[in-house]
Amino acid sequence: MKSSALVASTFTFSYSINAADKTIAIDGSSTVYPITEAVAEDFQKKTGTKVTVGVSGTGGGFKKFCRGETVISNASRPISKKEMDMCAEAGIAYIELPIAYDALTVVTNKGNDWAKTMTVDELNKIWQSGSSVKNWKDVNPAWPNQPMKLFGPGADSGTFDYFTEAINGRAKSSRSDYTASEDDNVLVTGVSGDKGGMGYFGLAYYLENKDKLNAVSIVAKGKTNGVAPSEQTVMDGTYQPLARPLFIYVHATKGHFDKDVKAFVEYYLANAPKLVKEVKYVPLNSSEYAAVSKHWQSKKAGTGFDGKNEVGLKIEDLIKRIKD
Repeated sequence: MKSSALVASTFTFSYSINAADKTIAIDGSSTVYPITEAVAEDFQKKTGTKVTVGVSGTGGGFKKFCRGETVISNASRPISKKEMDMCAEAGIAYIELPIAYDALTVVTNKGNDWAKTMTVDELNKIWQSGSSVKNWKDVNPAWPNQPMKLFGPGADSGTFDYFTEAINGRAKSSRSDYTASEDDNVLVTGVSGDKGGMGYFGLAYYLENKDKLNAVSIVAKGKTNGVAPSEQTVMDGTYQPLARPLFIYVHATKGHFDKDVKAFVEYYLANAPKLVKEVKYVPLNSSEYAAVSKHWQSKKAGTGFDGKNEVGLKIEDLIKRIKD
């Protein structure tokens, strides 16, 4: 059952920031990391409050978050049912805040001049669980006899969850014989170093390395033309099914929020439009950020999701849930 509004939570959690060093602990998605790190650096300079930002992947970050080890969790997908239950068992409430959008980008080696455009079915043939594809000609007979080397995020990554849901039809359903890493720079190095290389990660990492990699245009099911990942195609809804919202989750206690965490989140939302663009992600528009800020001010705990990824979720639908 999908919720049309954020699902209220009745759980409470007490946390505190070390008064001696005033540290705000954050962990989670490697995709969201550059945004949160940029905000953290600015916030530390202006306030003197220490902010640490780890990279355990979305799943790894939620494990720490639901154990009370962090006060904010970066996530490149919505919180899962398992993670919702984990937090509930620990008595931890959270506020879900969309902060940007991303175009999950399929990349190939610069020497690849044959797979400029790929269909969802071709990607599924390569990445599905049990796939035996090891050569590019096995995907499309018109493509060359070139051994394929695959690179991608690990199983704790929200990018892995979203990609497998969008391409293979079920989160975490994927072939396992590929080079996996939570460090996107490892994936860039791998694909750029092998002519038959292919991988996937967030748009920002592609834009930082577009001199080394090709971005594949994607032909969605039922469509005939490929669409390249970009800010424009994310915002107009044509880059499907690999456009996705990005989130931070903030620990919540009933009627109280630590003043330093509250100040950090408010700084985050106020400066997100500028900093998101600086690190090459897709910002929300001004009315959407206003809706997210209004939701934060309401301190309404919970999630607008039912514990599952929603591939192809449109921006306006997500923002409507926050307004409701």
